[in-house]
Amino acid sequence: MPTDRPQPDFVLVRPQMGENIGGAARAMWNFGLDRMRIVAPRDGWPNPSAVAMASGAGRLLDEALLVGTLPEAVSDAHFVFATTARTRDMTKSVMSPERAMQLAAEKIADGQRVAVLFGPERAGLENDDVARANAIISVPVNPEFASLNLAQCVLLTAYEWRRASDEVPPETVWMSDTDWATQTDIEALAAHYDAQMDEAGFFFPEHKADSMRQTLRNFWSRMPLTQADTRLLHGILRQMVRWKRRGG
Repeated sequence: MPTDRPQPDFVLVRPQMGENIGGAARAMWNFGLDRMRIVAPRDGWPNPSAVAMASGAGRLLDEALLVGTLPEAVSDAHFVFATTARTRDMTKSVMSPERAMQLAAEKIADGQRVAVLFGPERAGLENDDVARANAIISVPVNPEFASLNLAQCVLLTAYEWRRASDEVPPETVWMSDTDWATQTDIEALAAHYDAQMDEAGFFFPEHKADSMRQTLRNFWSRMPLTQADTRLLHGILRQMVRWKRRGG
């Protein structure tokens, strides 16, 4: 059974190649989506090529809702998006994938069911398909080459859904068996280098010594050092001093 995680239904309308159906399933599951509906697949169903391409997401194909017409596929939806790269001779709201999935998240949070339509590979959704949608999702692609592969379009939309429905930090740091250096760690490192460089005669001429020391101390504070970094820098300096004292 599909998970009970709130999410939109992704509806593949008359998909042609099994490989693209499998690729779409894989793209959906990459971002935690598993409610796939398939409308009148050209090569029948089940499709061995779809299973092979889906890899670890084959469960989505097993649980996909197979229907014969688009009205059946969206009969329980309260709001329907249609993905298309072509302009249509009809009045509809046109949204970026980002805004569309933000709106989908809002509507699903209010208890509504949302469907997203993806058209067949050769020419995309027909006007009759788009006419059944409440709004259009349009990807800002190169106008000279606007066609997206079915699985690519599913992946892009699924990614925006994940961004809209989950707290995705814009940047994180993976710490490898260490923690950030404290001010005590930084002060010890600065004092170690100051003392050894003073002994080596680095702070010269004398009238520039204070400025050079301040610049060096600022250098340590400006870097995002970890405790492992400070241990490494202490070790490097100690080894250089030992080497010099041995006559290196």
